[in-house]
Amino acid sequence: MKGDFWDTSIPKSSGLSDLALEYLTWLNVEKGRASTSLGAYKRDLASYENWMKACKLDDHRLIEISNLEHYIEDRQSAGLSNSTISRSISAIRGLYKFGYTENALSSNPAADLAGIKVKKALPSALSEEQVTKLLDTLPEDDPRSLRDKAMLEILYGSGLRISELIGISLADLDLEDAFLKVTGKGSKERLVPLGSASVRAVYNWLSPAGRPNYVPKTWKKKSDQEALFLSKRGSRISRQGAWETLGFWAKKAGLGSIWHPHLLRHSCATHMLSHGADIRVVQELLGHSSITTTQIYTSVTIEHLRKAYLGAHPRASSH
Repeated sequence: MKGDFWDTSIPKSSGLSDLALEYLTWLNVEKGRASTSLGAYKRDLASYENWMKACKLDDHRLIEISNLEHYIEDRQSAGLSNSTISRSISAIRGLYKFGYTENALSSNPAADLAGIKVKKALPSALSEEQVTKLLDTLPEDDPRSLRDKAMLEILYGSGLRISELIGISLADLDLEDAFLKVTGKGSKERLVPLGSASVRAVYNWLSPAGRPNYVPKTWKKKSDQEALFLSKRGSRISRQGAWETLGFWAKKAGLGSIWHPHLLRHSCATHMLSHGADIRVVQELLGHSSITTTQIYTSVTIEHLRKAYLGAHPRASSH
């Protein structure tokens, strides 16, 4: 097996097999997978290899498809969701395909491993009135609310992921032409437009009343100095910090029970399609590699239309 792409972010002391470690490193270095995806695969493979050890199967070369089917049955018996099991199957398939391709295994035991059907839930989205209520909640009279208003406006106005939002640097902004450079999944860059509300909110955050109040006397990292959004400690705001901060305002606006990181991203796509935007424009905006991922939002708008119809048309339901 090739052993020339070890990465220090995946230590050999992690307890995973050499095959699993090299596979994860390959995903990281060669495929550019996001750290969140790598973390999920690492947990899935650790769970699988722990099961192997419990079954006295301490070598991947001993694995047959019957063993893999047994593992899936065990996961189902443990009450894990189909989506969780499906992700585990993807990790295992990838592991053995990699091992076979790299000549570490003489065969691929997962080649014919059946998947599990996962019912794709429609993404939740706020109504336009709820978005307005959320954005109007922020007082914009202190550095924190100025920062958070800019974050919310960009998330909703440009449909960004939380990870993309916190990765924005000052050099990525073009406020004059109202564009933003975004680094998405797999380190792919794209340009997204900024709405007038987003531009105004960012200008307010960059004004003397906003970001300069979070600038420390000494920068710990150059990446912090370049960051658009800072924490109160003067470092680039973290994913968890952004999530918690935005959740705070959602709760203030009475949206606490339905808040999640992608809520404004989903709302952006749903509202654009509801107002007649071309689906390929929305695909480009959101950074989806496949149009099928974007098409789920058309189901959301149709569902909203159906509910509105049933609630308003006198002949829509039987009496």
